[in-house]
Formats: sequence, C-alpha cells, structure tokens
Amino acid sequence: MQRSAKSAPFATEFVKSAFALADCPQWKRAEVALAGRSNVGKSSLLNALAGAKGLARTSKTPGRTRCLNFFAVGETHAICDLPGFGYAKMSHTDAAKIAHMLVEYVQGRNNLDAVAILVDCRRGPDEEMLSLARMATERGIEVIAVATKCDKLRQSERAAARKRFESMGVAPIFCSVTSGEGIEELRRRILAVDSVETSKRAALP
Repeated sequence: MQRSAKSAPFATEFVKSAFALADCPQWKRAEVALAGRSNVGKSSLLNALAGAKGLARTSKTPGRTRCLNFFAVGETHAICDLPGFGYAKMSHTDAAKIAHMLVEYVQGRNNLDAVAILVDCRRGPDEEMLSLARMATERGIEVIAVATKCDKLRQSERAAARKRFESMGVAPIFCSVTSGEGIEELRRRILAVDSVETSKRAALP
C-alpha cells in the first residue's frame, strides 16, 4: 500500500497579541484555537507543529501567557494560542480577567472554526475543559481533543486514558512533543479545518 506524503511543518508567522475581542485580527482564514490548563504544553506543541523552537515562547513557569496570541499558518489558516486555565499562583483579579477574555473569545469570535483542547493524558479533562467543549459545540465550532504528554504513559495505560476522554464526545489525538507522536496527525487535522464565513457564524444561536 502506498504511503501518503508527509506534510511539512506549518509555515507559521506571529501576527499580534490581543487582550480583547475587538483587538483580534480580521481575516478570511480557518482559525483554530489552542486551549488547555497552564503547563499542559500549548506553546511547546505549537512550536512542534511549526517546526520552529522559538515561535511560541515557552517557560517552566506556568501561567506566562496572559493574552490571545495569533499566528498566520500558510495562506489559509491561523492559530490562536489562548492563555492557560487554572494557574493557582495567579491573582484572583488576573484570573477573572483571563476567564472573561476566554469566554468572550469562544462565544463571540466569528472567525473561530475549531478549538483544540489540550489535556494531560494522565489526568483527563476537568469541568473547565468540558465546559469549554460544550461552549464551542453550541456555536457549531469543531472540537479537537488532544491528549498531551503521552510519552509518560505505558502502553497498558492507553485504554484507560482514552476512556477518560469519552466525556468530551470526541476521540483524542495522543501527542508528545518529546517523542513526536501525534504531531503529524494533529497537523493534518488542523489543516483540514474549513473556514466558516463570518456571516454564517454570526447567524448561529
């Protein structure tokens, strides 16, 4: 059987940061958001998808991303790196601002076509992640479940890990920045997302 050609890393370029919905770029691109708890590995995963170590800033200190970071992917797609959920050392004021910004973005961003929800495969999705998935689904936005850090699992633990994601309603893509597992699959999944015209998205209930 002939193998399909392997897709190249994203041709990705940072565009801008935004702190409110009004500041987000307006474009006709298929926009995919990366969401997850602090320290789940969003920035590292974005760097792996793009094949560029310094594209998205990574840190050993969780909670460093405090805004919406937008990246153009080729000629047709875009990625928004969202702030992480639930960082305990963040002040209540900052946490409230970020929570409001995330809800405003997911509920009001007409350009948003899909949300890739990153969850540590050893823990599974919590109520915040499930709430985000429901919020996206209600707007007709595609949900992509990503089980990160799968190199930490034994093969015998995979079935139990997969079962933890059943509550999200979509099968997870097991990913590891360390081993490279799942990066190609996720890259193809993101590039397969179609753009929904702003007028059609706005008409959704």
